[in-house]
Amino acid sequence: MLSIIIPTLNEEGYLPLLLESIKKQNFDDYEIIVADNRSTDETLEVAKKNNCTVVLGGLPGKARNEGSKIAKGDVLLFLDADVLLKPNFLTNALRDFKNQKLDVATFPLLLTGNVINKKISHFYNYWVAISQPFLAHAFGAALLTRKDIYEKLGGFNEEIKLAEDHEFSRRAKKIARCGIIKSTCVMVSDRRFKIDGWFSVVIRYFLCELHLIFLGPVKSNIFNYKFNHYSKNKK
Repeated sequence: MLSIIIPTLNEEGYLPLLLESIKKQNFDDYEIIVADNRSTDETLEVAKKNNCTVVLGGLPGKARNEGSKIAKGDVLLFLDADVLLKPNFLTNALRDFKNQKLDVATFPLLLTGNVINKKISHFYNYWVAISQPFLAHAFGAALLTRKDIYEKLGGFNEEIKLAEDHEFSRRAKKIARCGIIKSTCVMVSDRRFKIDGWFSVVIRYFLCELHLIFLGPVKSNIFNYKFNHYSKNKK
């Protein structure tokens, strides 16, 4: 079984779209766990209406950890609430996860929106691909991992404020086989670019990458990360 775990906080505008894209997959051996950080909108109602299991979450790292505690599957797929899965995503992802003999996998990302967003996507995907052998990345918007490897690593580090997904993948690379599944991609909302501006977002994540390389995980809130900062900008 595949366990799909989705951290949420006031995601009534995005969660239904993600759940609909999951329902349309030609794969049905899965469960969906929504780890919610006390939403005040209709997020919980949406989750329950779609037969999701709901647990109390927190910030993304903690939410993923809380969801994984009750997961029944031997493979975990962590998704952000503002992504969409392409048709046959689950089938292709699990097939290549097995064929490539991976323990932890990430996917190419495709930002919705204008041409600039698509160029950012291509640049990010290129950087992840060339740096993967020496600097592992696994974007939390769509991260696939064997549950036993996840548990061996102790899950996500809940002290980290930003890029806990990349830190997880770098720990994983020391004991597991990490890679990129290129046969499919994940469509990601461009809401953060609409609200903060693409230049601001790119600079923030560039500096975060430098922090990870030279100073280690980001455990202070120097980048002013807010979990629900983008949830009001609906598709």
